[in-house]
Amino acid sequence: MQAFLDTRYELGECVLWCERSRRLLWTDISAALLWSYEPASGRTRSWAMPERLCSFALTGSDDRLLLGLASGLALFRFSTGKVTRICDVEPGLPTRINDGRCDRQGRFVFGMLSEGDDPDAPAGGFYRLHLDLALERLPLPPARIANSICFSPNGRRMYFADSTEGSIRWCDYNPCSAEVGAVHTLVAAGVVPGDPDGATVDAEGCVWSARWGAGQVARFAPDGRLLQTLALDAGQPTCPAFGGPDLATLYVASAHAGLDAAQRTAAPLSGALLRQKLDVRGLPEARFLHA
Repeated sequence: MQAFLDTRYELGECVLWCERSRRLLWTDISAALLWSYEPASGRTRSWAMPERLCSFALTGSDDRLLLGLASGLALFRFSTGKVTRICDVEPGLPTRINDGRCDRQGRFVFGMLSEGDDPDAPAGGFYRLHLDLALERLPLPPARIANSICFSPNGRRMYFADSTEGSIRWCDYNPCSAEVGAVHTLVAAGVVPGDPDGATVDAEGCVWSARWGAGQVARFAPDGRLLQTLALDAGQPTCPAFGGPDLATLYVASAHAGLDAAQRTAAPLSGALLRQKLDVRGLPEARFLHA
């Protein structure tokens, strides 16, 4: 995979493609910046956030994003730069929001990350923000680094992971009632190198998993079989997303956080945004449909 911007991000994350505005969006969590890139013009822009931006979702309006800030949820308007707070999440706990994605019905599902060095610190939960802005904790196992949240094409299966545990799991997900079913393992820990970070699902229902620490993205069939791997010159890929006019370009965000000079030399694209044209297509990103 090749880098396409001459920039390196300490913790690039949550890369998404907006098929309507035809631009790529991502965050550098450490710098509290939201970024965009328009391939047609080559234009890059950034917006400062009031705190670390950890994940976000497209909405029904191209002028607005749903933000997963470190301490809570908010709405952002591109035209004014205004951030409107919705709610805090797990106030008083040593956690922050981490990975998140909308389900196929437009509800935002996200998980938490435990900060600090205390091994006995409480793990965070998985949550869902409904269209009426009601926040619900999902009956899923708590996670220290919630990641890999994505949904099957028909919306009836939710994928997720705790990066510290190592496996990618899934549960039945009722798109009408939003009921969450029993938890199953898609990919057991240690089957492929690296820790599961962000993930996305292609039009064939296969899961693409960024493998933190292994410098690769792996594609898994819905039954868990490893189908393909893409090697990167970035040891810490964080999030994949399909984009481009035909949704056949895989974009991958990465990070250089925690790497020393020798490690960055060995993986010179660490922190870069990467892309590669594929013979597989993705799906349009689901949008948060708050009225």
